[in-house]
Amino acid sequence: MARPHVEQRRTARGLRRSALAQAGFTLIELMIVIAIIVILMGFAAPRYQQSVLRARESVLREDLYVMRSAIDQYTLDKKRAPQNLQELVEAGYLKTIPKDPITDSTETWQLVNEDTTLSVDQTQPGVSDVKSGAPGTSSEGTPYSEW
Repeated sequence: MARPHVEQRRTARGLRRSALAQAGFTLIELMIVIAIIVILMGFAAPRYQQSVLRARESVLREDLYVMRSAIDQYTLDKKRAPQNLQELVEAGYLKTIPKDPITDSTETWQLVNEDTTLSVDQTQPGVSDVKSGAPGTSSEGTPYSEW
């Protein structure tokens, strides 16, 4: 009578082993899944890099707009143009000098000093415009230094 009991154990163990073997993945299945993931990442990476570049360019446009507006407002309020960007910060027209998002530096801004005045009341010329000092061209094909 002990014998049928032993056979039942062996049969139950055999069923457990075959169920475990069927629950896993084979090496080929794993390699196919990894290959599909790599292919999808190959398509996603360039798009991600383009979106990061476009975001930086958008921030650059916004920073230039804000700084140019601050220069104009300072010139109209003080009746003289600022001599550098730090004057805009000291007078409260900017919180800080923004970093150029392309170069990641506050030191690369190119100031345009002109002898012309913005208004009739202006007594002293100075900074009339600011441009990016970033090398290279934008995604639109224009150099950053012309923005």
